[in-house]
Amino acid sequence: MGEYVNPAKIFGENVFNDTVMQERLPKNVYKKLKKIIEEGGELDLATADTIAHEMKEWAIEKGATHYTHWFQPLTGATAEKHDSFITAPMPNGKVLMSFSGKELIKGEPDASSFPSGGLRATFEARGYTAWDCTSPAFVRQDAAGATLCIPTAFCSYTGEALDQKTPLLRSMEALNVQSLRLLKLFGNTTSKKVTPSVGPEQEYFLVDAEKFLQRKDLIYTGRTLFGAMPPKGQEMDDHYFGTIRQRIASFMKDVNIELWKMGVTAKTQHNEVAPAQHELASIYSEANVAVDNNQLVMQTLKRVACQHGLKCLLHEKPFAGVNGSGKHDNWSITTDDGINLLEPGKTPHENIQFLLVLSCVLKAVDVHADLLRESAADPGNDHRLGANEAPPAIISVFLGEQLEDVVEQLISTGNATKSKKEGVLETGVKTLPDLKKDATDRNRTSPFAFTGNKFEFRMVGSRDSVAAPNIVLNTIVAEAFRDACDVLEGAENFEDAVHDLIKKNLSEHQRIIFNGDGYADEWLAEAERRGLPNIKSMVYAIPALTTDTAIKLFGDFKVFTEAELVSRAEVKFENYAKTINIEAKTMIDMASKQIIPAVIKYATSLAGSINTITAAGVTAIGVQKNLLNETSALLEETQKALDELIAIENAGCEMEDGEAKAKYYYEKVAPAMEALRAPVDKLEMIVDKEMWPMPSYGDLMFEV
Repeated sequence: MGEYVNPAKIFGENVFNDTVMQERLPKNVYKKLKKIIEEGGELDLATADTIAHEMKEWAIEKGATHYTHWFQPLTGATAEKHDSFITAPMPNGKVLMSFSGKELIKGEPDASSFPSGGLRATFEARGYTAWDCTSPAFVRQDAAGATLCIPTAFCSYTGEALDQKTPLLRSMEALNVQSLRLLKLFGNTTSKKVTPSVGPEQEYFLVDAEKFLQRKDLIYTGRTLFGAMPPKGQEMDDHYFGTIRQRIASFMKDVNIELWKMGVTAKTQHNEVAPAQHELASIYSEANVAVDNNQLVMQTLKRVACQHGLKCLLHEKPFAGVNGSGKHDNWSITTDDGINLLEPGKTPHENIQFLLVLSCVLKAVDVHADLLRESAADPGNDHRLGANEAPPAIISVFLGEQLEDVVEQLISTGNATKSKKEGVLETGVKTLPDLKKDATDRNRTSPFAFTGNKFEFRMVGSRDSVAAPNIVLNTIVAEAFRDACDVLEGAENFEDAVHDLIKKNLSEHQRIIFNGDGYADEWLAEAERRGLPNIKSMVYAIPALTTDTAIKLFGDFKVFTEAELVSRAEVKFENYAKTINIEAKTMIDMASKQIIPAVIKYATSLAGSINTITAAGVTAIGVQKNLLNETSALLEETQKALDELIAIENAGCEMEDGEAKAKYYYEKVAPAMEALRAPVDKLEMIVDKEMWPMPSYGDLMFEV
């Protein structure tokens, strides 16, 4: 059973958090740092030296020998370079353990080796990492020992953001400024800071490590490029919330312990819909910290899986035919004194501040639906969005019965006079209590759903950083708040003006509200009638970053410069083409070296069997002949599809990186890959299992 673990005792024990800082830092140093964390500013070198010394001493007590500036380049993952605390040997041959304020505040990794979209040329190496003191440092314990990790931003020599953290912090500040303006209009003089609060839900698959290593597609691409469905998938709906297998439970326990030690509030864990699929969710935290924590979650899932003889798959669609993995991004706006701007209260029709905030969010999502869609654009998500397992590629907003009714009242009559009340859900069983019934249901098919006091953006891919969608949400809502404040601050009669503005926003952007079935074919036609964009692929979503509208939006709030937006578009086009290129080459490799030889071996064996049986005088060999004919026909189809994929892939390799190349890989290479997969998956159902060169879907999903 293992030893008992008390989460409260171990939580945050490896984090240089507020409690640790109060205990170890001189009072004046602590106050300076706390003020900078809350209000912004720069640390002087003397103060930084004191913090660095105490941080080093604390880390060494935890077993740390090295420190790293832990940052998030445009790869979707994190990056780190480890430096030890030791100094050059003294004359007596001994070394000291040292860590200066300068080393804490700034690092210098090679900026030319990361995707930069032209912001850094190959020969321009210099880049900087800068300590983000709003996200606490922590000690990570793994096979390398213990390492002090310092969350940092990453920028070029000329100051452009090369990471996810810098624009996220900029967007948070933009939202803070505009939110405080809005709150002031309603007489709030006590709230000093407004922060987006985020809670990501992480979905993932677990497979046996030995079986994983027998599949080149999983090794090279993170997903299966070939594979026939087993007799049983998720049809019985018996895996969702089912009893967690002991091997998986042991893994989850170790994941929780590691995360709790690093201050990550791992809260909810369960089996997801598909076999071998699971979910882990954290409690809400400030957007910046939530993004960092989610990166830690993904790293920890992968690391601990290896310790249990497992492999964690974070790809959005590792198995065709069963649900893929996403990452629901739960987003709200909260003040430093505990006010949630998205809390409707018991009578939302009377909550004017909430109605204004709601109308602004609807306006923001409608106006910038293309940007929100782009923030979830990922090569893996192309296989997932709109596949009756995830939201459609069309952005819409679910409000629920209660708020939809209030909105309709405001639009049709100009006044909202009532709100649908919560009811009582009668169980019909005397021994069971009657349950409080919410005023509205939930909608799992909506990409952007209101769920009580927050919005849940359900499009984000499993591997993706949640930074991108939150950058977009923070900025577009900041713009809507700014526009509202510009109108209301100059109004002669505030009550009339705010009432008119709410009605205007709701009337002009009602089209974005949809409470029905997002999976239904009828919704596609209805969305088109409403004029809502349906962007089906990453390659068609990326251009949203460089429209005049986007450049002005992000420029107004100093979140992205035009150069930074152009660079990100270039990185994403290149990433898409490279991803499909690797997948195509992997398919070619597997088909040429493994699958075709295995099928030939099987066909040869079958032909030999036919000859042997015929020589024995048996004439009833129709089954064997039919199998041989079918196998040979599919083998020929496979070879033809392989030759076509090779030719198409070779042509793609010759193209220059950019939008045209990305579109070529989507429109030409990806269909050629599907054409090769089709006969191979049929062959898997014919060829002797002992001769098939890799574990099947059934082996991977059910033998964990």
